[in-house]
Amino acid sequence: MGTTTLHGTPVVPGTGYGPAVRPAPRPTVSGVAAEVPEARRDAERERFHDAVGAVAERLDDRARRATGQAAEVLTTTAVMAQDPTLAGAVDTAIGAGTPAVQAVVAATQEFTRMFAAAGGLMAERVTDLEDIRDRVVSELLGLPEPGVPAPEVPSVLLADDLAPADTALLDPAFVVALATRLGGPTSHTAIIARQLGIPCVVAVAGLDDIQAGTPVLVDGETGTLVANPDDADAQQQVGAAGERAAEAARWRGTGQTADGHAVELLANVADGAAAREAAAGVAQGVGLFRTELGFLSASSEPSVKQQAAIYGQVMEPFADAKVVVRTLDAGSDKPLVYAGLPEEANPALGVRGLRIALDDPGILDRQLDAIAAAAEHSGSNVWVMAPMVATVAEASFFAERVRERGLVPGVMIEVPAAALLADALLEVVDFVSLGTNDLTQYTMAADRLSPSLAVLSDPWQPAVLALVKMTAEAGVRAGKPVGVCGEAAADPLLAAVLVGLGVTSLSAAAAALPAVGARLAGVSLAGCQEAARAALAATDPVEAREAARAVVDAA
Repeated sequence: MGTTTLHGTPVVPGTGYGPAVRPAPRPTVSGVAAEVPEARRDAERERFHDAVGAVAERLDDRARRATGQAAEVLTTTAVMAQDPTLAGAVDTAIGAGTPAVQAVVAATQEFTRMFAAAGGLMAERVTDLEDIRDRVVSELLGLPEPGVPAPEVPSVLLADDLAPADTALLDPAFVVALATRLGGPTSHTAIIARQLGIPCVVAVAGLDDIQAGTPVLVDGETGTLVANPDDADAQQQVGAAGERAAEAARWRGTGQTADGHAVELLANVADGAAAREAAAGVAQGVGLFRTELGFLSASSEPSVKQQAAIYGQVMEPFADAKVVVRTLDAGSDKPLVYAGLPEEANPALGVRGLRIALDDPGILDRQLDAIAAAAEHSGSNVWVMAPMVATVAEASFFAERVRERGLVPGVMIEVPAAALLADALLEVVDFVSLGTNDLTQYTMAADRLSPSLAVLSDPWQPAVLALVKMTAEAGVRAGKPVGVCGEAAADPLLAAVLVGLGVTSLSAAAAALPAVGARLAGVSLAGCQEAARAALAATDPVEAREAARAVVDAA
């Protein structure tokens, strides 16, 4: 067969080469099932709940074996599996005589329609919900758990999309690259692949035409996928990329440009295990501590004492270092069982993040009490930031409560309104941190799941970079720090551009930091600024990447 080159959106740099493998087929349900006799319906309901319990238990087990955002996403998926609304719909159908398998399929179909219609973060959960359906159906039918294969040789995994439960436990020694037909740069698949260090390209048109077993070369920096490449050339590219990756992985030191301009390199963590791993590497502190994990896995709000113990596990490895804690970012695709949040037509634009605390300040106050207690015990330099802030009044509401507890207040810049108000926000808080995942989605009005909109979900979009520049310049005027804690900070080339725009700290998965540090160490601040100007002058993400790469590679 001839060589075929496909193009997608690059999300994790690196090069992988090997035979294509594809996930095993999902269970199929066909035909009309016999009605369940009334006398057996209670037993059928019990069979359904046992299957859900088994699936949730396995997901929780995977969450315990994972770290960082992979653990958070898996925990969220386990909570989704036991969602009482979904279970209620299945119970009702079984009560009317529908067998459990058909009831699960029908209920899931209804919910996926609602999620897809909601768009945004909720639409991204469609893949997760369908994965839960398939796992529950397989359990009910006595079939093996669906998922990705375990290759015996280094291989390239091709799929429509991957559920978090599959992505989180991929072995980078055998899955050397990943390409999907769906998804975007900030999808869960991309985020977890970056944490694992697996080269990844998403939204690849024509991917369905590549058969399992076909030799495939994936370049996660340029977004290209080559089927049936010249073997010698592919091996040379993999070798060169491997040398670059190994050199970057060996990098040690503190973040700075070639001419000594300091840039804090911080870690994104969600639990104590991830914090300990980060502390053993090059992270100078924590730039994003996602606190949702302890809430999402609980059926009732954790006590102040319980929360303080969880937070202390993250702070203790970074005693005397900076730890930036993000307060609860629930709502939308991260449901809280006990919060009583209403169902919303568009949850991504609804009550999430700090907006929950505006309705119920007690949740925030108790969390801040726990953060303060953990900070006092650990000795860490604790900063606290609120997610989904859009107004100065919201920032003031938050900052007052944080300062009352002797902590440093800040806010996330995740919506365009916050970037436009950066000067005013920095009058009432001490720092801001750009969450580029949500900032990109809200700026570009682009569903992160849609493959046709993946180019819009790219943080290299000039409009997004313009908002970063606006925020960073506000930080310079106020003399206050401006960080980035979205996935953009894990892209070594984009990291140089962000520094050129005026960003003072970069927070990413610990595994990504050495490559970022190595890239910055090879370019001066003036080179970063030139790369930033080149990217801002571009009209699309592809042009922005190429323009910035030309500057940085020439440094």
